[in-house]
Amino acid sequence: MAALLLGLLLFAMQSPPIPSRPTMADGGPPSPPTSPPADNGTTTHPNGTLQQLPQIIIIGVRKGGTRALIEMLSLHSAVAAAQNEVHFFDWENHFQKGLSWYLSQMPYAFPDQLTVEKTPAYFTSSKVPKRIHQMNPDIKLLLILRDPTERVLSDYTQVFYNRLQKHKRYQPIESVLVKDGEINLGYKALNRSLYYVHMQNWLQYFPLESIHVVDGDELIRDPFPEMKKVERFLKLEPQINASNFYFNKTKGFYCLRDHGRERCLHDSKGRAHPHVAPAILQKLYQFFHEPNKKFYELVGRTFNWK
Repeated sequence: MAALLLGLLLFAMQSPPIPSRPTMADGGPPSPPTSPPADNGTTTHPNGTLQQLPQIIIIGVRKGGTRALIEMLSLHSAVAAAQNEVHFFDWENHFQKGLSWYLSQMPYAFPDQLTVEKTPAYFTSSKVPKRIHQMNPDIKLLLILRDPTERVLSDYTQVFYNRLQKHKRYQPIESVLVKDGEINLGYKALNRSLYYVHMQNWLQYFPLESIHVVDGDELIRDPFPEMKKVERFLKLEPQINASNFYFNKTKGFYCLRDHGRERCLHDSKGRAHPHVAPAILQKLYQFFHEPNKKFYELVGRTFNWK
């Protein structure tokens, strides 16, 4: 009996898990739940923290600035962010595991915190809006977009460096952008920048009031005003302030300052784009001109895109 009482005492003294905040490098998997998922979509821990299905999802877009957005959003004490991209709604092998698996990927949070996850591929996946709506029709969605041409170049740059690191052959950017003298419509990165096509799909399931579009180009130039808009959309108490951001001249973009700790995005972010002939750039600008206008009409606002 004495041994049993001693064991219980030691268990009670164990340090509980801390609500997770994203880090600049990929983190490990969340702590295993100490009790099975409850009917309300939560997994609780004795110290009062819990895993809960997200109330906020950053749905995209790839190379739009989703990592910067979730890092900046995690500055707010009322937000608990999943460290990794979950790919629950777009990857069948994950989706088939059910909501209990999805819940297990969420960070531990206090009851008054909002949980957020980001998976940039959600925005361009046709099956995702319906699946998220079935989980929670009242969820708040964040969509961060950049100039479509700049996003295409960033998309190519990421693939270029990935192939370079793996010592694989890569195609010059001109050969993927242009085919037979015209824009190569078969290049997937172009499709990801046709924002109005994908937005139409989301608006079949969610009202525009549930989707906040973050201007990714402005977030790069001056993050504080954009993050204040995000706070208002999420109805968060104003907490993020200008002192949370400082411009790093070496890296060439803003880094974060959180309770005296400074941190920057990974070196893979903000890479220089390859040189593209002006004539090809002009073709891209012309290609996106009409699609951009259609997107502006859908969301009822304009952006400073070329």
